Amino acid sequence: MPPAQVTAAEQEYLESLFWLYEAELPMTGANLARAMRLSAPTVHEMLGRLERDGYIDRTANGRRIAFTDEGREHAEQIVGRHRMIERFLTDVVGIPWDDVHEEAEKLEYAMTPRFEAYIRSTVGDAQTCPHGHPISVGQRIDGVPLADCEIGATVTILRFENEAEDLLHYLKAAGIEPGLSGTVADNDGEQVQVTAGETTASITFSVAETVSVLADPSPPPRTALPVQLVLGGRYGR
Repeated sequence: MPPAQVTAAEQEYLESLFWLYEAELPMTGANLARAMRLSAPTVHEMLGRLERDGYIDRTANGRRIAFTDEGREHAEQIVGRHRMIERFLTDVVGIPWDDVHEEAEKLEYAMTPRFEAYIRSTVGDAQTCPHGHPISVGQRIDGVPLADCEIGATVTILRFENEAEDLLHYLKAAGIEPGLSGTVADNDGEQVQVTAGETTASITFSVAETVSVLADPSPPPRTALPVQLVLGGRYGR
């Protein structure tokens, strides 16, 4: 079944599963339910459908989920298409990057192959979505949570791991965006401040957990726990 024939609900589940996979978080029904803010029985039912359709496999106890080759291929196509649409809506249509995620979700389910080809030609060689995630999903750059960086470290914002719209609004209002380079001015376990030029952006420590950066000096690599990333309505993609 090609991605164009996958239902909107199936696409949303595959996107969320791929987010767990890409972020190297455990692919479990519990984490998926937490990510999507759905009940365990609802998630269990859809996982059964995805398994029957050949997109995923589950362990004997049903707790661990793995993509089949076909499932991962479909998920990569869906996620890459979503990120490409976000870039198009931001760069061509002019929608602010903190509003574009939900708009892209609505559009991607109804997009024709002809329109998709047009969008691909329009965004050209764009490498990431407006939130820093690679459009070619195998090209993710490893980063560390901003929350782990010490005072005085030089940082460059790579991406936002949580793309919930309310959280994106918060980050934009604070002055944090992908590509920003600056210096960690404060990190007291409650707030993290980044100074870039004459501007200082301040965000809460819990939000800084969801911001991936390149840092010098760099703290040890670490994947934030799933519970720390559920700050808005859903996980990022």
